Amino acid sequence: MGAGKTTIGRQLAKRLGRQFFDSDHEIEARTGVNVPTIFEIEGEAGFRRREAQTIEALTAERGVVLATGGGVVLNPDNRRRLHDSGWVVYLNVPPEMLFERTRHDRNRPLLRVADPLAKLRELYAERDPLYREVAHLVVDGARLPASSVVHHLLREFSRQCKP
Repeated sequence: MGAGKTTIGRQLAKRLGRQFFDSDHEIEARTGVNVPTIFEIEGEAGFRRREAQTIEALTAERGVVLATGGGVVLNPDNRRRLHDSGWVVYLNVPPEMLFERTRHDRNRPLLRVADPLAKLRELYAERDPLYREVAHLVVDGARLPASSVVHHLLREFSRQCKP
């Protein structure tokens, strides 16, 4: 949620010559409505069911770059599918920086609360260990520009994976 997954994922896919998918955008394309509307109509549980179906389909694809929604790791099946089907990178960004990046974004249903920074801290505390569990690589996404993160990922990908 504001870590830069989509921005970095797009750049990485372009550099690798691979197709890029953003799971939230795929959910919107499949349902014909945006994520906030899904949350409004079906609640978070309904969105998470749709997310799991989408992750199942996207992890069956080969040779793609996939950016996921921030809460994807809450589902153990998603974590297993992601870890087992590809090379998972966790862009670790502290809640305070996530707040700065998302505070004017009205398309984040989980942050429509009285204290969004407190909510981000709560989400981070819950999700950080799950991301670390599933990730093959943890990258500090707070201090480097996206282009530097992409360069680092390309180096690590060529070192750790078969391109």
